[in-house]
Amino acid sequence: MTRILLLDDHAIVRSGYRRLIDAEPDMCVVAEAEDADQAYAAVRDASPDVAVVDLSLRGASGIEAIRRMMSRQPTLKVLVMSMHDGANFVTQAFRAGATGYLTKCSEPQQMLDAVRSVSAGRRVMSADVAQALASASLESKDLTSQLTTREFEVLRLAVSGESTATIAERMHLSQKTVINYLSMVRQKLEAENDFSLLHLAARHGLVTLENQFSE
Repeated sequence: MTRILLLDDHAIVRSGYRRLIDAEPDMCVVAEAEDADQAYAAVRDASPDVAVVDLSLRGASGIEAIRRMMSRQPTLKVLVMSMHDGANFVTQAFRAGATGYLTKCSEPQQMLDAVRSVSAGRRVMSADVAQALASASLESKDLTSQLTTREFEVLRLAVSGESTATIAERMHLSQKTVINYLSMVRQKLEAENDFSLLHLAARHGLVTLENQFSE
């Protein structure tokens, strides 16, 4: 049973989420919060597995709430549900520690699928969010012309949220080899960090709604 915290400063929104989630056999809402302080206390007292977070809160932002919650419980998975689809909001949320980001125009089933995905450690973005990241990227190089087939596959799995151990198992490689491939990919694409790779992946279609919600 996936234990969920709802963080939104609108009670009617939290009520709608609760009804939707509690109707599912494999998840339940264990706490609600309307601001960052309440969310921090809820993480301490209820130990949720997943926090569903709005970014527009009274007082401290949802991004700050994410940072504080994860400082308390580093294993917490965070799914952002926001009206904001701009690349700046998305970037900051992921940097704070979010695993998934959907806009509030997403279908209810997409939210439920996203909760399951982030609970399993997979990165999730709705199509409009992926498009926002792609549009904001100034990178125009063709990935397929720069990477070998194996490098491309390691990158594809990595930006889909798979761990180094999982990638190694799927590709029958050692974890050290996977790490070396990712290092080579960053050098070839001139990406300073993993988040830069995510921008490139979104631009080139490696992170899409279809592959995020296929499981």
